[in-house]
Amino acid sequence: MHATSPAMKRVLITGGSGFIGQKLAHELLARGDQVTVLTRNPRSARAHLPAAVRCAAWDPDKEGAWFEEVEVVDAVVHLAGESVAKRWNDKVKAAIERSRYQSTRLLVEAIGKAKHKPSVLVSASATGYYGPLPSDKQVDESAEPGSDFLAGVCKLWEEAARGVTAHGVRGVQVRIGVVLGEGGGALEKMIVPSRAFPIAVGGPIGDGTQMLPWVHRDDVVGILLLALDTEALEGPINAVSPNPVDSREMAKAIGLVINRPCAPTPAFAIKLAMGEAASIVLTGQRVYPRRAVELGYEFKNARLVPALESILGPG
Repeated sequence: MHATSPAMKRVLITGGSGFIGQKLAHELLARGDQVTVLTRNPRSARAHLPAAVRCAAWDPDKEGAWFEEVEVVDAVVHLAGESVAKRWNDKVKAAIERSRYQSTRLLVEAIGKAKHKPSVLVSASATGYYGPLPSDKQVDESAEPGSDFLAGVCKLWEEAARGVTAHGVRGVQVRIGVVLGEGGGALEKMIVPSRAFPIAVGGPIGDGTQMLPWVHRDDVVGILLLALDTEALEGPINAVSPNPVDSREMAKAIGLVINRPCAPTPAFAIKLAMGEAASIVLTGQRVYPRRAVELGYEFKNARLVPALESILGPG
């Protein structure tokens, strides 16, 4: 058994109107917590969130009145960050890095200045931390970071988040995999062709051997709650299914569930459309959620086909 803290009463979320943040807000409210979302546009965010959620404005690039928000909460969950699912150039890459590092650094600074400090900062990271890996190499939270662009971003992101420990606040960095869920996430891009991810109806990408560290959105939220509640948990934790699959297995499972053929997408087409960002879908990692398993977390959707059926319905 792991020690858990008393139920959090006041939780602050950045990125709370996003795909994961919306679900987390619902779950926190359902268990009786109070939720405040920091957002660039409170009016727009309210349309995506339950009425009980309080929305407050922030600018993740500079200090402001939002610093005061961290003084009146018991926990902070930091999910905000620029999307990586776009064609990269120097400007886009700088925005991706800044949105993660700068916002996290400022959030830690706000916590440091707060008279009443939250007990924990749970900050998102990504399995991109590990960099591209051979399909037969399994990694867990003890692995070293990779050396590509996204790994470098994740490393900076986590270093900024760990700064909170200097202020006597527990810090957890949640390395999130390829998130599947209803109404968004990676699955929407896999099934519906788009400019960012021109993938034919769930088909394998490239040679199909790259591993996908997938995870159902419900389990991302479950692991975020685990991170909030487990006083002994600090540092990185992987939010991935214990049963990763490769791109071919993912395509086969999607085709089975939606009862439609899955045409492959050649690697050259992805590279032509996405440039350097093609590495997101042409490479992968076999990631194991060792710390979640050791803490006794029970996955709601550990197997791919039932997970897909819960999202898409049986075929």
